[in-house]
Amino acid sequence: MANSKALARFHQGTVIPAHPLALTAGRKLDERRQRALTRYYLDAGVGGVAVAVHTTQFAIREQGLLEPVLALAREEMRADDVIAIAGICGPTRQAEREAALARDLGYDAGLLSLAALVNANTRKLIEHVEAIAEIIPVIGFYLQPAVGGRVLPYEFWRQFAEVQNVIGIKMAPFNRYQTIDVIRAVADSGRDDITLYTGNDDNIVIDLLTPHHFNNRVIRIKGGLLGHWAVWTRRAVELHKDLQTVTEVHLAKAIAVTDSNAAFFDAANGFHGCIAGLHEVLRRQGLLEGIWCLDPNEGLGPGQLEEINRVYAAYPELNDDAFVSENLHRWLE
Repeated sequence: MANSKALARFHQGTVIPAHPLALTAGRKLDERRQRALTRYYLDAGVGGVAVAVHTTQFAIREQGLLEPVLALAREEMRADDVIAIAGICGPTRQAEREAALARDLGYDAGLLSLAALVNANTRKLIEHVEAIAEIIPVIGFYLQPAVGGRVLPYEFWRQFAEVQNVIGIKMAPFNRYQTIDVIRAVADSGRDDITLYTGNDDNIVIDLLTPHHFNNRVIRIKGGLLGHWAVWTRRAVELHKDLQTVTEVHLAKAIAVTDSNAAFFDAANGFHGCIAGLHEVLRRQGLLEGIWCLDPNEGLGPGQLEEINRVYAAYPELNDDAFVSENLHRWLE
């Protein structure tokens, strides 16, 4: 079970970056920079880190990197109020093995992807969730179809909310209708111990600001578990704290954050460069040596570099380059 301090911080709502993968030019794990990334996030003030998720590249499983990557991050997460979240993928037997590995390495919860069960009906999906929830606390994951997810209707989420040992849901369909399906399902379940996190990198600030009224309840999205927050993370922590008091400045900043995300995630090219774009920002800051992905065909999309240059110039208040520069030598030790 997750420790009480980490769970309390998770349910309060916090910043949880989705951890990238640091590689050498030979596309091998760069352990030094992998540790440096985790140290960066912790020193930036995050309340948790999610590892072995989409931003980490699901292909780490095929490359034999799942356990080393999980172990490296967990070794750095020493504070007892930081929730350690492991991505869990695949058919049920594979997901059970990954959940057991995460539990044995000391992870507090599993972010459960259902992308591999593309043809399963709701009953089979719920049986899958129940099997994993017997091993480790589960955070649901609504991943957008454009990057490998599947559409999950209200009926699924309503039954999902009944599963014991479910502690939260990350909503990342990049779709208002589907996001509302999840929120309404949780409201209708009556449970107040399932915490909602935005994964909608295209709508972060508005998700965090908006109260949702369903079934005589007010449901709020309390935090973010985001690939976008894998960069400029210090500013993300400050923004999350500031959003407790809504102002017109925050509403204007919502557009700046979304515009930046469009560049980082390569929205113009159907999200082709969504991981490489994050790597490019981390490379500029010195946290990564290059933008290499496990798949040599995965890189920046056409015009994406120019878009990253544009948002860097347009929104200097959003980056945390100075914070990284002051601490980089220590994280790389």
